[in-house]
Amino acid sequence: MSAKPSYAGNGAYPDSYYAASRTIVRTLNVLEGEIQADVAVLGAGYSGLSTAIHLAEKGYKVAVVEGARVGWGASGRNGGQIVNGLNASLDTIRRRYGEAAGAFVGSLVQEGGRIIRRLVSTYGIDCDLKDGNIYAAYTAAHMKDLEHKKALWKRYGMDDHQLLDREAMRRLVNTDAYVGGMLDTTGGHMHPLNLTLGEAKALESLGGTIYEQSPVTKVEHEADKPVIHTAKGRVTANVAVLCGNAYLGHVVPKLVSRVMPVSTQMMATEPLGRERALSLIPSDMCVEDVRYILDYFRLSADNRMIFGGGTVYGGTDPADVRAKLRPNMEKVFPSLKGVKIDHAWSGNFALSFSRVPQMGRIGRNTYFAHGYSGHGVTGSHLFGRILSEAIDGDLSRFSQFEKLPWVPFPGGRLFRAQYSTIGSWWYQFKDAFGL
Repeated sequence: MSAKPSYAGNGAYPDSYYAASRTIVRTLNVLEGEIQADVAVLGAGYSGLSTAIHLAEKGYKVAVVEGARVGWGASGRNGGQIVNGLNASLDTIRRRYGEAAGAFVGSLVQEGGRIIRRLVSTYGIDCDLKDGNIYAAYTAAHMKDLEHKKALWKRYGMDDHQLLDREAMRRLVNTDAYVGGMLDTTGGHMHPLNLTLGEAKALESLGGTIYEQSPVTKVEHEADKPVIHTAKGRVTANVAVLCGNAYLGHVVPKLVSRVMPVSTQMMATEPLGRERALSLIPSDMCVEDVRYILDYFRLSADNRMIFGGGTVYGGTDPADVRAKLRPNMEKVFPSLKGVKIDHAWSGNFALSFSRVPQMGRIGRNTYFAHGYSGHGVTGSHLFGRILSEAIDGDLSRFSQFEKLPWVPFPGGRLFRAQYSTIGSWWYQFKDAFGL
């Protein structure tokens, strides 16, 4: 009888398009008994798998412990968009933490996308990877922000962006909704769950072990040799890495107040056919608008519109995802009015108050990474590599992130969702009036 993690029901994937179209079906391996490893990783999402793969490539014996299934959380149900950068802008990072911090972050924000492409190429991962992402502007104020972003990124050596006027934008995304936008040629999109499952297979090909449906009950993180406990077994390792992100729950009390779960919603239409699909997005690139509460969308490999958006602070699911998202989709693409929606789902990401992801240690040999704040596809792969460097003895990049201060949410754990919701109203007001 398999374990039943309380936060994930029986551990089955949500009713997402990604789960329905995944190409790898794994044989379940539950953690039982006493296991020894060089490194124990909690969480089989992008952060955990990136850390594990980079370490396994260096010859480490790695065991990954997952409470549900590989990619069950945000890694397997997100927008599938390779968007460079952190949630917090380089301007914000430079202003808060100084020019040196801005230059450091600016030097690595495109690295996560390169890691994804390397893994896909090296391990033959079939995840429908395509190039190009587009930032969409609703207002002249949005365009000014994009002009500033382009100039700032060029200052840090990134000259991969092209500003788009209304007509240029229309050639790439066939809608009257936008006044313009910006193209990032180094962005892209893919099937996120197939990427996660492919990375799991890659890790196992390197000798790593993954235990699924093995919810963690306790972590002895202060020990010289950390121990990860589950209901039926435990892993003792020289080093532990905590990558539970929005689904870590209260297993590690020291990390609870650092991030807040926030849900976002997605849906997938019925297959539209290639001609109709490309009439909507002729570029076949992924798109996200630049509002505070944004929409994001792209075409799937089988010509569906994958459309996401919305935010619920605290991580609860809306009563009707279709009803929430359909009006937004039909505003951008009126020709999709009434189209059949085959799948609709929700999922949580971990928000940090600063919008900067966090990496650090609790105990001498227990590391953690979390709080990607909606930009986790690239950030998690990057942080996995940096964690692997630190564990292998090179602390140079890890220390840069470890020393960045973190700030708890106003209102504490009880009222943080309410405070964040109130704060978001101001930004929605600015978006609505083009400020």
